[in-house]
Amino acid sequence: MSYVDRPSPLSALPRDGRILFVTRAVRLLAYGAMSVILVLYLTGLGVSPSRTGLLLTLTLAGDVAISLWLVTRADRVGRRRILVVGAALMTAAGLVFAGTRTFGVLLIAGIVGIISPSGQEVGPFLPIEQAALSQLVPGRVRTAVFGWYTLVGAFASAAGALIGGGLSQTLQRMALTPVASYRVIVVGYAALGLVLAACFARVSPAAEPARTEAGHGPRYAWGVGPSRRVVLRLSALFALDSFAGGFVVQSFAAYWFHVRFGAAPGELGAIFFGANLLAGASALLAARLATRIGLVRTMVFTHLPSNLLLILVPLMPDLRLAVLVLFARFSISQMDVPTRQSYVMAVVAPEERSAAAGITGVARTTGAAIAPLFAGWMFARPALASLPFFLAGGLKIVYDLALYRGFRTVHPRETEPQRDAV
Repeated sequence: MSYVDRPSPLSALPRDGRILFVTRAVRLLAYGAMSVILVLYLTGLGVSPSRTGLLLTLTLAGDVAISLWLVTRADRVGRRRILVVGAALMTAAGLVFAGTRTFGVLLIAGIVGIISPSGQEVGPFLPIEQAALSQLVPGRVRTAVFGWYTLVGAFASAAGALIGGGLSQTLQRMALTPVASYRVIVVGYAALGLVLAACFARVSPAAEPARTEAGHGPRYAWGVGPSRRVVLRLSALFALDSFAGGFVVQSFAAYWFHVRFGAAPGELGAIFFGANLLAGASALLAARLATRIGLVRTMVFTHLPSNLLLILVPLMPDLRLAVLVLFARFSISQMDVPTRQSYVMAVVAPEERSAAAGITGVARTTGAAIAPLFAGWMFARPALASLPFFLAGGLKIVYDLALYRGFRTVHPRETEPQRDAV
């Protein structure tokens, strides 16, 4: 079947699928706004860059434990219920961050609640939504649907970065202190968590696993059985990729641009608005490319050059050139996201999808949780402030080569020929 003969991916979305697209947008809008100001806010409260790195590491580590616990129970207690709980944890974290400057309290809120320092997904939301979408749409359009899903998230994260940076700078011009202006964004983050909970409450039972799949709970330990080896191998590789990315999470990247080139919050918002727009647009090309060269090749062949560009960012002599290289990197960096998500769903059995998405997602969060501890220490030292970019790019190249070597011959389980590419 040719690409043009396939049904439109968005036309294949039922009501629950559209709701999940809305929740993706709301969530990433909040994450994007928070990521631009989070490190500036914490350092403004008097938290050192090194302690900020520790806070972000433990925040992501707490997210790993809570997300794994929630996701592996989602098919038993209900996906909608778990999603509402996650939204409540997001709101709680935002309110505590807005209401205190005590490091210990911030640490507890970050560990127990849901805060995104990267502008990207954290919490139990993504794996549960992926499993639900895979159930709600035909397999032949899954990669394309995930491409649009990635695009919506990227655009929302971009808009959030623009709003977060622009609003905080506007408030500062209106005589608010920098910390007070950032606190407005944090309160808005908590409010969007409430909006998210209200949206999840409208998801119907159609998004829940079928009785024949779920029964009284997962049929295997941790929800995966025949696919356990593949899931564990992918999880190890995804953890490496995210560990590398954790050196340059969006909060620290924004801080680096602020310190290195003196970029104001409004400029930072505009920079990451443009970067995330480019990333989202690139996701739409992923499905078309995957139909031609396959999922694994699409992941690797687009990710490798983006990592070379990441290494070049700190070598640029001025803000304009650094932003241009960053934009070039983002224009291809996210093409592996929908293909990666679709590949995980394709190489496991339907009854293993929630658990597989959750386990690989937790592996990614685990990897990302470790790096900020080292990155914060490096960013606090001017002589080492550019090192995180080199480490991130180099380790991601290792991931790309290992992924291609290990999975280029591992094909989707789906039997229909037209689905092999998606």
